[in-house]
Amino acid sequence: MSNLEDRPDEVRAGRAASASERRRDPAADGTGVDVLAPREVPLGGPRAMTVRRTLPSRERSLIGAWCFLDHYGPDDVAETGGMSVAPHPHTGLQTASWLFTGEIEHRDSAGHHAVVRPGELNLMTAGHGISHTEVSTAETTVLHGAQLWIALPEDARDGAPGFAHHVPEPVTGPGWTARVFLGSLLGSTSPVATATPLLGAELLLEAGASLELDLDAAFEHGVLVDRGEVVVAGERVARHELAYLAPGTGSTVLEVEADARLLVLGGPPFGEPIVMWWNFVGRTHEEVVGFREEWQAQLGEGEGELADGRFGVPVGNEMAPIPAPALPNARLRERR
Repeated sequence: MSNLEDRPDEVRAGRAASASERRRDPAADGTGVDVLAPREVPLGGPRAMTVRRTLPSRERSLIGAWCFLDHYGPDDVAETGGMSVAPHPHTGLQTASWLFTGEIEHRDSAGHHAVVRPGELNLMTAGHGISHTEVSTAETTVLHGAQLWIALPEDARDGAPGFAHHVPEPVTGPGWTARVFLGSLLGSTSPVATATPLLGAELLLEAGASLELDLDAAFEHGVLVDRGEVVVAGERVARHELAYLAPGTGSTVLEVEADARLLVLGGPPFGEPIVMWWNFVGRTHEEVVGFREEWQAQLGEGEGELADGRFGVPVGNEMAPIPAPALPNARLRERR
């Protein structure tokens, strides 16, 4: 998914967050759980979708290599028009699409054409550069899901673009069901290869359930609550909030009173500073400026036409490409 903001935020890691964005300091209260509230971000025009963004925030930029988390819906397509995202570029990252409700048709410049469906992972690798489109299908009445970005490390960020599709088999236990789409959890392992170790899973918990998760202590983890309310290691996390667990957490207990749905994300601390702006992940201000210039050059002087170049042209596309917004009047800062 594109970041369709006209003025993409520049978030500097390490700055103190506001009370509305961060309501718990794990070091201060001893719980080991940091709870981040989302901020609402409107995408596009007046009828467009609004997403809830928890990564990046002023307080935290990444969880492992996960560098962007937009959570949206349930969105009534009759009111918003659904998703209709024209050609836009990416570089230096992967996009992970995970739906709860609805369908989205994906087309990219590496020749991939696929439909994103609930319970199925679509993982697009931008690498050196890719462009793609995303359009909700005519059968979709409600859109509900999450769009996640993964920063690629130095040795992979300039590689060839690619695409992976995976349908994880659900695993179950007393009062819970899990679908592990990246990494390993609860005895299930995804076959999808990643450039850095990662965890991505959907958990469904029935009312009154208690589940102990054995976690990799080398990872930091995030627990996003889509539905219900969850107690994570004794800390109550409300709907749409993101609970953060620092490295060193070998296990945690999840408890719910009513039915709940969660996303669990994780990975070892990324260890590389990144510069992230609009739809690009780079390492320096100058590099991102260059990405933007190369995309704008592909737009050329034509009426809604996209020329070939670094980011290619999505297969079967008939929509005019999205121009890059203006850069801020300041250097883009690193996120760590």
